[in-house]
Amino acid sequence: MAKRQANGDDRARQVLAQEAARIIVEQGIQDYRVAKFKAAERLGMSERGSLPGNTEIEKAVSEHLLLFGRESHVDLLRVLRRAALSAMEMLAPFAPRLVGPVLHGTASANSAVNLHVFADSAELVAVRLEESSVQYRPFDRRLKSRRDRAETFAAFRFTHGESAIEATVFPVDGVRQAPISPVDGKPMRRADVNVILRLLEN
Repeated sequence: MAKRQANGDDRARQVLAQEAARIIVEQGIQDYRVAKFKAAERLGMSERGSLPGNTEIEKAVSEHLLLFGRESHVDLLRVLRRAALSAMEMLAPFAPRLVGPVLHGTASANSAVNLHVFADSAELVAVRLEESSVQYRPFDRRLKSRRDRAETFAAFRFTHGESAIEATVFPVDGVRQAPISPVDGKPMRRADVNVILRLLEN
């Protein structure tokens, strides 16, 4: 009986993860927690039950994208990664790194290209964008620097080519320690230009 209950719980988690993935891809929701609760509400499932973890949802997003748009998804990733590479070349003085869905291959048409850049001040990045005739919008991004501590960083949102770019500014020595990923609770994976070139070659 207990085994049947466990199998039922696993199936419910899988169904909920798949629905959350569909919401993320189709509605462009970036917050996995919000997508989980929307999926639970839509499916009439209790939020107090065993909700899938973020890593389960990320896996479901990958599966959804492969299932419903294999070739178009590959093309989309190529476009976004080329946009990332071009933006990184423009921001080269600030040792840019690519993070997030475009790097991991879970980006959808609603995803922005997320970059981390490193500078003595956010103003230096703003000047570089202005010199490159880029219209930008500043905003604040809150990220966990440790499991028990969050910090607010200056960031810039702009369009490069036809892709949305979000560049978050860290101190120069911030290149040594990545913030905590909201997906798996580990330091975010960061990729430099050489890694992006290899991804594009493959």
